[in-house]
Amino acid sequence: MTINMLQSLKNNLIAGLMILLPIVVTMALLGFLIDLFTHPFVDLVSATLIKFNITPRGFLFLSSEQMIRYTSKLLILILLCVFTIFLGVLARWFVTKSVFSLTDKILHKIPVINTIYKASQELTKTVFKGEKTSFQQVVMCPFPSAGTYALGLVAREAPASCNASVGSELISVLVLTTPNPTSGFLLMYPQNDLIYLNIKPESAIKYIVSGGVLIPRELL
Repeated sequence: MTINMLQSLKNNLIAGLMILLPIVVTMALLGFLIDLFTHPFVDLVSATLIKFNITPRGFLFLSSEQMIRYTSKLLILILLCVFTIFLGVLARWFVTKSVFSLTDKILHKIPVINTIYKASQELTKTVFKGEKTSFQQVVMCPFPSAGTYALGLVAREAPASCNASVGSELISVLVLTTPNPTSGFLLMYPQNDLIYLNIKPESAIKYIVSGGVLIPRELL
């Protein structure tokens, strides 16, 4: 009985930590970022609030001085957000167009790099402005050999020259690597070799990144 109780306490402790730790880490990171962005200005804003007699009273366990400091941080974050949006508008109107135009011309003239850059441009246009079905279908495909399977994302039909070389229609499939999904293998399969799954690409990527630990609900 004692062993069972200890095991139960251990399981409850682990379950509690799994819930608590992500919250603590998130709050700690959020607090660090707030301090990072507000620290250079908080004394100035606090002094300004006191000068204009804008001094919040204490609230619960917070003193008046702490309330002034927290109010200053909140005002700084709001002003920084407004300033960032304004800066983004200016960048879109003036700076971005000229800078990207110059960068585009330079990169197109550098050997080797221009090939990679052009391919990246075309990929970006395809994903964001091209066919909405690209990388939206999840499949199981034979990889790395027959009898074993990997999850892949269907890109589109293979190039016509590739189809002609093997005498059949092929499908281009992107197989992502674990745990880094930014790299992978571009493979071409006959239609009959693919097993289509009714799950979202986001769920498949989550499963791949986790190394198979997080199983999508659609696969349960």
